Amino acid sequence: MKNYLYVLLISMIPLIELRGAIPVAYGIHEVHPEFSLPIAYMVIAIGNMIPVPFIYFFARKVLEWGKDKRYIGKFFTWCLQKGEKGGQKLQEKAGRGLYVALLLFVGIPLPGTGAWTGTLAASFLDMDFKKSIIAVVGGVVLAAVIVGVVCTLGFGAIFGIGG
Repeated sequence: MKNYLYVLLISMIPLIELRGAIPVAYGIHEVHPEFSLPIAYMVIAIGNMIPVPFIYFFARKVLEWGKDKRYIGKFFTWCLQKGEKGGQKLQEKAGRGLYVALLLFVGIPLPGTGAWTGTLAASFLDMDFKKSIIAVVGGVVLAAVIVGVVCTLGFGAIFGIGG
């Protein structure tokens, strides 16, 4: 149970999210084969989505409030810039539809993309909440599949050698 809590918490960390939690889950599974990867995937997906409504409704307001504060100002300004850049990238890809672009932005596991940044960008663009959540969930599933395939191939190559 402790290991599931561990991957849940990792999946909630900004910029790490499921992209970091899934490889950790594979590592735990290698050491503890009773650790179920399908259950870990569900826990990780839930953990990745828990912050999304809070980000959508409150993050922008908190970041705007804190951007000129003494100790947190630089970090909050960086987060605001990250959200604005994410919003600009989404609008550039909007030829395929803004929500499809959001899904792909969240789903293609590159540095600086993910549920946190995608949701913040959706908030900055004043996108519909329900449609944004559906797109982010789709993106989380896509990212989980991609990261899972990479981990399966990588861990299979590493641990399959000589074994």
